[in-house]
Parts: sequence; C-alpha cells; structure tokens
Amino acid sequence: MGGGPGLGGGGGFGQPSPPNIAGQQQQQNQPQNQTAPQTNPNNDMLVQSSPQDGITSLKWSPTGNFLVATGWDNKVLCYDVQPNGQALPKAAMEAHEAPVMASVWSPDGSAVFSGGCDNQAKKWDLGSNQTTQVAQHDGPIRHMAWIQQHNILCTGSWDKTLKYWDARQPNPVSVAQLPERCYALDVKQNLLVCGTAERHILVYNMQNPTQPYKQLYSPLKYQTRCIAAFPDQSGYLVGSIEGRVAVQHVEDNMKSANFTFKCHREQNDIYAVNSISFHPTFGTFVTAGADGNYNFWDKDSKQRLKAMQKVSCPISCGDFNRDGTIYAYAASYEWSKGGDNPMANQPNNIYLHSVAETEVKPRQKSSLGGRR
Repeated sequence: MGGGPGLGGGGGFGQPSPPNIAGQQQQQNQPQNQTAPQTNPNNDMLVQSSPQDGITSLKWSPTGNFLVATGWDNKVLCYDVQPNGQALPKAAMEAHEAPVMASVWSPDGSAVFSGGCDNQAKKWDLGSNQTTQVAQHDGPIRHMAWIQQHNILCTGSWDKTLKYWDARQPNPVSVAQLPERCYALDVKQNLLVCGTAERHILVYNMQNPTQPYKQLYSPLKYQTRCIAAFPDQSGYLVGSIEGRVAVQHVEDNMKSANFTFKCHREQNDIYAVNSISFHPTFGTFVTAGADGNYNFWDKDSKQRLKAMQKVSCPISCGDFNRDGTIYAYAASYEWSKGGDNPMANQPNNIYLHSVAETEVKPRQKSSLGGRR
C-alpha cells in the first residue's frame, strides 16, 4: 500500500495516526526508533498477580468484566475488573499438568474451558470451583471456541484434528481431519475458520462441521499466526509471522474486495502479528504484535485509526471485553527471538487499555487501495 508510513515506517493502510486522546503523553507521536521502548508508555492499567510464565491467551466473560488468562505456568487465572479499571484476582485453577495454551468461556459466564500441552480440555465451574475433563486429544490443544448455536465446544489440536464436544459426554460429537497442525482458529456464529501449519486455511459452515466449505492456501507467504472471523460472517482476517494481514472474503464473488497490508514493522525489522480482535460494536479491529505494538484499524475504509506506543516486549495475545470499552493485552515474551534474548527475563504483564471511541469508530473510506 502506498501513501504513507505504517507502523514504525513499515507500510500499512497508508494513513497517519489521529491526534492523541486526552490524558496520553505528547511523546506518543514521536518516531518509535528514537528512544528505547518503555514498559507501559500508553499509561494502561497494570493487572496485579499476572501469570509467572509466558501468557498464551486472554478471554473476557460474555456476561461481565471477568478476565481469564492462561500461561506456560500450567495455570488458569480469573480476574474481576472493577469500574475504576483495577483487576482483582478472583480465583485460580491448577488442574492442568502442562502449559495451558487456550481458553474460552461458556455462554452464560459460569464456566471456563481451557486446553493445553497435557492434550486435555478442562471445564472449570467458577461457582463450585470444581474442574472436570471434557476433551482429549493425541497432541496439545492449541485453540478452542464455543459454538453457541449448537451448544458444543470445538478444540483444535496439533494432532491435526478439530473435535466437537458436548461437555456432558466423554466422546466427541464429531471429528474433522485437518491437513496439518492447528495454528489459528476463530468462530462467528456458523462461520468457523481454521489456519494450520503449511499455510492451509479451512473454512467451515457449522451446519456441516466436519467437511470444509472451502479449503485454500493463505494469501500470505509465511506461517499463519492468528485468524479473526468477520462479525457479519462474510470473511476473515489472517495474520502471519511476516508482519502482514490479509483481508479475505468467503465467497468468490467478493474476491475483488480482498487485499493485504503490512503492519508491525520497524525499518528493516519484521515482526509477527500475534493477535487480531474485532471490536464488538464498530466492527473495526486491533492487531497486536511481536514488536510490542497494538494498533486499531478499519478494513472498510483501509485506514489505521490509532497507533499506540510500543511496549518493551512482544504482545502475545489480546481481547476486547463484551462492550468494547476495555482492550486487555499481554506483554509477554513468546520466544520469537530465542532463549538467549534479554526479553526472556522480563516479567509477564497484563494491561487493560481504556478504549476511546475515537480509536475504534470507523471513518470515511480512503481512496487508497491495498495489494490484491
């Protein structure tokens, strides 16, 4: 895309960032490569008692401001976020015997499902504080989603399967075979999109959950890192390790609206896009990357809405709360630069960003196009 700098001068939708919101420091618009990154340059709220090892997932309750975090310390932590933004530790679950890689809430907010490297998924009932096993794979569970229309849990594994579970039964309701290991997964109503190793993308209609509606290769040249389904189910976003996002539509008659854009780049350095989340009200989205940046975008107008300041270590994951007023993100080293990097010794922190409407509200369409 032409027309202007993206993140750190690395391309993007080609639109400059809007003015700072109230209360943020003026240095926010300074070039990022002039000073060393700060721990919390955006003045976001730090969550106390964060996981002690790498943070793998953050998920908000669909019914209230309760936040769950999972990590390489084998734990699932739950926080109660107060109206003033303070997050109070509510409970912890330590039933997993290996790192926890994924989590999702039940639709009524009464339970949390988690899965990880012990090849199991657990159901944690927050009311009784009881934990039960609800799923089993032959390899680590990397992603999971709750499919509300069918009242089932979907687990995606490195054993090259998607499995669908009724949490009351010991065996899966159905199994979908994947061409490779599950690396990314998202569900919006009847649309499920799965990204695997070797750049496979599988699109499922949940009316037929074992047979892909479409199977294709990612339009991005390198490994898929994350996927986010459009709120209207017409398409999905793909983020990769090459600092690029693809905007893809499901149906062939919308191919002309597909494009890709660069992001999470700083001069000659290219960073992975680790997380993409859609805003629940406006349908805009946020990307978070291994460069320590999170940025807000509008795919319809092809603009970057807000570029935040870079934190001092990668952002491994993030999520909007149910009304989009808070964006939670984890500043946590995800080993993208190896075990000898000094960032491996930094603490793992969760931050809560109070989302201003100006950061996420759509704008008029730009005349700039993307790469087809």
